[in-house]
Amino acid sequence: MTSPRRIAYQGEPGANSHQVCRQHYPDWDTLPCASFEDVFAAVEAGEADLAMIPIDNSIAGRVADIHHFLPDSGLHIIAEHFLRIRFHLLGVPGATLDQVKTVHSHVHALGQCRKVIREHGLVPVISGDTAGAAREVAEAADPTQAAISPPLAAEIYGLEILAEDIEDEDHNTTRFVVLSRELVEAAAGNGPVVTSFIFNVRNLPAALYKALGGFATNGVNMTKLESYMVGGHFSATQFLAEVDGHPDDVGLAHALEELQFFTTDVKILGVYPADAFRS
Repeated sequence: MTSPRRIAYQGEPGANSHQVCRQHYPDWDTLPCASFEDVFAAVEAGEADLAMIPIDNSIAGRVADIHHFLPDSGLHIIAEHFLRIRFHLLGVPGATLDQVKTVHSHVHALGQCRKVIREHGLVPVISGDTAGAAREVAEAADPTQAAISPPLAAEIYGLEILAEDIEDEDHNTTRFVVLSRELVEAAAGNGPVVTSFIFNVRNLPAALYKALGGFATNGVNMTKLESYMVGGHFSATQFLAEVDGHPDDVGLAHALEELQFFTTDVKILGVYPADAFRS
């Protein structure tokens, strides 16, 4: 009998990354990892077949660590998924909101739920991640402690929901990418496709401007362009870009060809179906 395939994620059971794994890979085993580095290592070593990694959030912006691991990981993006982030206030069974004095969660989650924290005069306590905060509250069994966590964490750790959907912004959405050891490219001409790639600009005047010009003149829509330092230098020379289209499309093929003249180390990270959330 073939054993189930395994997908790795960062965080404890009940985290948003766990939720999106269950949603899109319901028949797979999940492998929680303490850090993003551990997630990448698990896939590289064959301990997991895929990784589910958050890369952008509509409020907090990019997930910085990922942009350092991804270029040199040897892994490839094969899919993307968007998750509407929901946070509930969770307490131990029998607790009431009036009893709660401290609220535990990841620093980003605390920052995204400031209104409810201020309204109830709660003292925020930083935890390693949102699901870990729920576990800590369950273990403490103290009705004065609560956690800001995803709904799944209440189910896993046996906590009660004291308040639902407490995030400040209702557009709070995280984009996840699925990573694989093998490059699996989406077929051309079979629906919207996203192409992700990295490149370094040459040390030439206006090199970045010229490098990007080919996308404009060939009618290619660039949806992401982010720079970050390489090798400790303060001159930003490496860029992560994403565009609509397939490298086999005439316009994108020409744009990528022009890109070569003004850049070095162009590397395609993935060619994958665009999630329906984009439309």
